[in-house]
Amino acid sequence: MAGNSQRRNRRNPGSKKGASVGTGGHSRKALQGKGPTPPGEERKGHPKQRAANAALKRERDAKARAGMRRSGGAGRGGRGGAGSAELVVGRNSVAEALQGGVPATALYVMQFIDTDDRVRDAFQAANDRGIPLMEAPRPQLDQMTGGLNHQGLVLQVPPYEYAHPDDLLVAAADAGEDALIMALDGVTDSRNLGAVVRSAAAFGAHGVVIPERRAAGMTAGAWKTSSGAAARLPVARATNLTRTLEAYQKAGLMVVGLAADGTAELGDLELLTGPVVVVAGSEGKGLSRLVSETCDMLVRIPMSGLTESLNAGVASGIVLYEAARLRSKR
Repeated sequence: MAGNSQRRNRRNPGSKKGASVGTGGHSRKALQGKGPTPPGEERKGHPKQRAANAALKRERDAKARAGMRRSGGAGRGGRGGAGSAELVVGRNSVAEALQGGVPATALYVMQFIDTDDRVRDAFQAANDRGIPLMEAPRPQLDQMTGGLNHQGLVLQVPPYEYAHPDDLLVAAADAGEDALIMALDGVTDSRNLGAVVRSAAAFGAHGVVIPERRAAGMTAGAWKTSSGAAARLPVARATNLTRTLEAYQKAGLMVVGLAADGTAELGDLELLTGPVVVVAGSEGKGLSRLVSETCDMLVRIPMSGLTESLNAGVASGIVLYEAARLRSKR
């Protein structure tokens, strides 16, 4: 009987009776460590890996765009889409863009153009910056601009290289700082976008996030309004702003929406000292429903008088200043 019991225990090591049979060292490998933790770029789902993949994609897209430009595939004037060049048209616009530091790849000049101060200023600025002058007949400029009144001057602006939303988290981590990100929901005025980029750079934010659709992009007008800040601060494009905000929440950021009917006042918002993304909506509609529901908190800027709302550029500047003030006291 005792022998039968021992045989049963060998077949069933989980039995409480008698000694159990060991592994004989066969599971020793399971106890060995897996080595040092790999860097973030090699860890699936890590923000640094996503940022590296996004950078690789941008590099491939840039090479593809370069090939398109070499084959004559530049876009028409106006605010081009992804992968298309923008054309700044007209003497005043071209001169102001060049003097404002807007990046450009070529200045097209009509043959036999009548020069004036604006033309001379444009020539001087292009020469100072090493931008090539391309002489072209009027029919070619008419075709390039779709019949717009170009007045003999057309400036070709390269497509803006947008960052990935994860890049902003990486920038904050590399700087050893809590992330401070500005997001815009439905802002369609490029000058407002430029003003937000300028304020974000001035008050130490790590970047600006904008939606891919139904929103202003980094056009020449936005670049000019930013007063060169667009060259120093990354602007990221989100395919879906709500999902991007949710991803930021999972990364440990608080999402604060600016709303006239917010439950908290800006002066009481101590959480601006931690990792946070601030969302501003359009002046007319404010935050969209989905974005508003995603926010951890809705905050209002106290105002006196008859003014009911501020545009995104002004509101963002106020909040970013308050964030910088609070963070300087830590």
